[in-house]
Amino acid sequence: MATKARSPKQHPRPEPMLSEERCPCTDLASVSERSALAAGRYLGRGDPRGADTAASEAMVHAIDALPVSGTVVIGRGEQGHPLAPGATMGGGGMELELACDPVEGAAVVGRGGVGALSILAACEPGGITRVPRMYMKKMAVGPVAKGRIDLRQGVTENLQAIAEAFGRQVGDITAVVLDRPRHDDLIAEIREAGARIKVIADGDITATIDAAIRGTNDHLAVGIGGSFEGIISAAALHCLGGEIQGQLWPMSRTEIRQAGEYGIDDINQIFGIDDLVRGHQMVVGTGISNGDLLRGVRYFAEGARTQSIVLCSRCNRVRFIDSIHLFSKTRHEEIRL
Repeated sequence: MATKARSPKQHPRPEPMLSEERCPCTDLASVSERSALAAGRYLGRGDPRGADTAASEAMVHAIDALPVSGTVVIGRGEQGHPLAPGATMGGGGMELELACDPVEGAAVVGRGGVGALSILAACEPGGITRVPRMYMKKMAVGPVAKGRIDLRQGVTENLQAIAEAFGRQVGDITAVVLDRPRHDDLIAEIREAGARIKVIADGDITATIDAAIRGTNDHLAVGIGGSFEGIISAAALHCLGGEIQGQLWPMSRTEIRQAGEYGIDDINQIFGIDDLVRGHQMVVGTGISNGDLLRGVRYFAEGARTQSIVLCSRCNRVRFIDSIHLFSKTRHEEIRL
């Protein structure tokens, strides 16, 4: 009796890349790695400026070694700094806008604290919104609570909405807040709402990424931090499917005037993630000191080990990279798992 031939099982084909150019996202990991390796030497030495200088120089050298043409949009504001806005670098190739933070948490590195990292965001020209360097009120969540937050509402209402999204009680939700006097009322309101609080010394970019990745047990990053950090956070959350809302928080009439020079006429405007970044984003970060998301640099004889995260909306991938760097070509220590 003849049997009917089975049709082969159909597997969905992966979507083609949007460009024939090779995506440089994984190559960019070498940039944050070299920057973290340089800053890691300063851990606990009480010299945050030295850590930042070493990391900045290492970041520039690493970018120069890549086949890209990068222009700094967000970097260090000091005139003559190698990462000052407008600086160009790279070995030539794909044009990228760069948002650089060689040491997110330089003070943390100086005192030997936790959670410092080196981070870089990159995108095609026009993908980063220009904002003045000032404070920004921010609220960020991951994909589960996307669409549930509203910066115009109080933190209590937002915590209730986030808890509902997770199917939890408010007491099961953790909010991450910078340890600053300006957040005393915010912290008091979070406590009154019954949520858990993680108070951090520095690193609001790290906090937003932690809030968007399950397993960190962080659910909301909220408070007033830097506007530049808000842009880099938006790039990371764009890759992770999360959400961030921001509002410029000027401290003087001069800063209000500066906002107007950037085309921001309504100082009360609420920026969504699509207002802050556009198009495909690439974000790479490497731990300098241990944190909930990434382990810090671990040195050994003639080498070191780093842990990095690579986020890319172009490739639609999230990578965690554990790298061993051998400093000597003649002496190799044994490699450990």
